[in-house]
Amino acid sequence: MKKIIISGLIAGAILFIICYGSLFLTVRFFPELFFEYNNPLFNSDGSRDLLFYLHAFIISFALSWFWDRFKSLFHGHFILRGIEFGLVYAAVALLPVMWITFSSLDITLLIVCSWFFYGLVQAIIAGIVFAKINP
Repeated sequence: MKKIIISGLIAGAILFIICYGSLFLTVRFFPELFFEYNNPLFNSDGSRDLLFYLHAFIISFALSWFWDRFKSLFHGHFILRGIEFGLVYAAVALLPVMWITFSSLDITLLIVCSWFFYGLVQAIIAGIVFAKINP
Protein backbone atom coordinates (compact mmCIF):
# COMPACT_ATOMS: atom_id res chain seq x y z
CA MET A 1 0.00 0.00 0.00
CA LYS A 2 2.89 2.33 0.80
CA LYS A 3 4.30 1.96 -2.73
CA ILE A 4 0.89 2.75 -4.23
CA ILE A 5 0.57 5.95 -2.20
CA ILE A 6 4.16 7.12 -2.73
CA SER A 7 4.18 6.43 -6.46
CA GLY A 8 0.71 8.01 -6.73
CA LEU A 9 1.92 11.17 -5.01
CA ILE A 10 5.06 11.41 -7.14
CA ALA A 11 3.18 10.77 -10.38
CA GLY A 12 0.46 13.22 -9.29
CA ALA A 13 2.99 15.97 -8.66
CA ILE A 14 4.71 15.34 -12.00
CA LEU A 15 1.40 15.25 -13.87
CA PHE A 16 0.23 18.41 -12.15
CA ILE A 17 3.35 20.30 -13.21
CA ILE A 18 3.40 18.93 -16.76
CA CYS A 19 -0.33 19.31 -17.35
CA TYR A 20 -0.54 22.78 -15.87
CA GLY A 21 2.46 23.88 -17.95
CA SER A 22 1.11 22.25 -21.09
CA LEU A 23 -2.14 24.16 -20.61
CA PHE A 24 -0.26 27.42 -21.14
CA LEU A 25 1.67 26.00 -24.10
CA THR A 26 -1.53 24.71 -25.71
CA VAL A 27 -3.23 28.10 -25.38
CA ARG A 28 -0.17 29.71 -26.95
CA PHE A 29 0.30 27.29 -29.86
CA PHE A 30 -3.24 25.96 -30.44
CA PRO A 31 -5.59 28.85 -29.63
CA GLU A 32 -8.26 27.53 -32.01
CA LEU A 33 -8.79 24.62 -29.62
CA PHE A 34 -9.73 26.98 -26.82
CA PHE A 35 -12.32 28.75 -28.94
CA GLU A 36 -14.18 25.43 -28.73
CA TYR A 37 -14.51 25.96 -24.99
CA ASN A 38 -16.74 29.02 -25.48
CA ASN A 39 -19.61 26.66 -24.96
CA PRO A 40 -22.08 27.22 -22.08
CA LEU A 41 -21.40 23.61 -21.10
CA PHE A 42 -17.96 24.66 -19.83
CA ASN A 43 -18.91 27.83 -17.95
CA SER A 44 -18.20 27.55 -14.26
CA ASP A 45 -18.68 29.89 -11.34
CA GLY A 46 -15.25 28.92 -10.01
CA SER A 47 -16.53 27.09 -6.94
CA ARG A 48 -15.17 23.74 -8.19
CA ASP A 49 -11.84 24.88 -9.64
CA LEU A 50 -9.93 23.02 -6.94
CA LEU A 51 -11.42 19.76 -8.21
CA PHE A 52 -9.94 20.44 -11.63
CA TYR A 53 -6.49 21.03 -10.18
CA LEU A 54 -6.67 17.89 -8.06
CA HIS A 55 -7.46 15.66 -11.04
CA ALA A 56 -3.77 14.84 -11.60
CA PHE A 57 -3.62 13.29 -8.13
CA ILE A 58 -6.96 11.48 -8.46
CA ILE A 59 -5.92 9.85 -11.73
CA SER A 60 -2.45 9.10 -10.37
CA PHE A 61 -3.76 7.24 -7.34
CA ALA A 62 -6.19 5.25 -9.46
CA LEU A 63 -3.51 4.41 -12.02
CA SER A 64 -1.02 3.60 -9.24
CA TRP A 65 -3.39 1.00 -7.84
CA PHE A 66 -4.02 -0.35 -11.35
CA TRP A 67 -0.25 -0.52 -11.97
CA ASP A 68 0.43 -2.32 -8.71
CA ARG A 69 -2.26 -4.86 -9.48
CA PHE A 70 -1.27 -5.60 -13.10
CA LYS A 71 2.40 -4.59 -13.44
CA SER A 72 3.49 -8.19 -13.96
CA LEU A 73 1.71 -8.16 -17.33
CA PHE A 74 3.99 -5.44 -18.73
CA HIS A 75 7.49 -6.47 -19.82
CA GLY A 76 10.58 -4.78 -21.19
CA HIS A 77 12.35 -1.51 -20.50
CA PHE A 78 10.57 0.80 -18.06
CA ILE A 79 9.76 3.29 -20.82
CA LEU A 80 8.16 0.60 -22.98
CA ARG A 81 6.24 -0.70 -19.95
CA GLY A 82 4.95 2.83 -19.31
CA ILE A 83 3.88 3.30 -22.91
CA GLU A 84 2.12 -0.07 -22.98
CA PHE A 85 0.42 0.75 -19.68
CA GLY A 86 -0.83 4.06 -21.10
CA LEU A 87 -2.11 2.40 -24.27
CA VAL A 88 -3.95 -0.28 -22.29
CA TYR A 89 -5.57 2.37 -20.09
CA ALA A 90 -6.55 4.38 -23.18
CA ALA A 91 -8.13 1.36 -24.86
CA VAL A 92 -9.93 0.07 -21.77
CA ALA A 93 -11.04 3.31 -20.11
CA LEU A 94 -10.52 6.41 -22.23
CA LEU A 95 -11.94 5.23 -25.52
CA PRO A 96 -15.30 4.10 -24.06
CA VAL A 97 -15.58 7.25 -21.92
CA MET A 98 -14.79 9.54 -24.85
CA TRP A 99 -17.26 7.64 -27.03
CA ILE A 100 -20.14 8.11 -24.58
CA THR A 101 -19.11 11.70 -23.91
CA PHE A 102 -19.11 12.60 -27.60
CA SER A 103 -22.38 10.79 -28.22
CA SER A 104 -24.24 12.36 -25.29
CA LEU A 105 -22.91 15.93 -25.00
CA ASP A 106 -22.92 18.80 -27.47
CA ILE A 107 -19.15 18.96 -27.88
CA THR A 108 -16.94 18.79 -30.94
CA LEU A 109 -14.80 15.93 -32.11
CA LEU A 110 -11.78 18.20 -31.66
CA ILE A 111 -12.47 18.54 -27.94
CA VAL A 112 -13.00 14.81 -27.49
CA CYS A 113 -9.81 14.00 -29.40
CA SER A 114 -7.84 16.50 -27.31
CA TRP A 115 -9.21 14.95 -24.10
CA PHE A 116 -8.31 11.48 -25.36
CA PHE A 117 -4.77 12.58 -26.23
CA TYR A 118 -4.43 14.37 -22.87
CA GLY A 119 -5.52 11.26 -20.96
CA LEU A 120 -3.24 9.03 -23.01
CA VAL A 121 -0.23 11.25 -22.33
CA GLN A 122 -1.08 11.37 -18.62
CA ALA A 123 -1.32 7.57 -18.45
CA ILE A 124 1.95 7.07 -20.32
CA ILE A 125 3.81 9.51 -18.08
CA ALA A 126 2.31 7.91 -14.97
CA GLY A 127 3.15 4.45 -16.31
CA ILE A 128 6.77 5.42 -16.85
CA VAL A 129 6.94 6.84 -13.31
CA PHE A 130 5.36 3.68 -11.86
CA ALA A 131 7.63 1.37 -13.86
CA LYS A 132 10.67 3.23 -12.54
CA ILE A 133 9.55 3.61 -8.90
CA ASN A 134 7.52 0.43 -8.42
CA PRO A 135 8.88 -2.16 -10.88
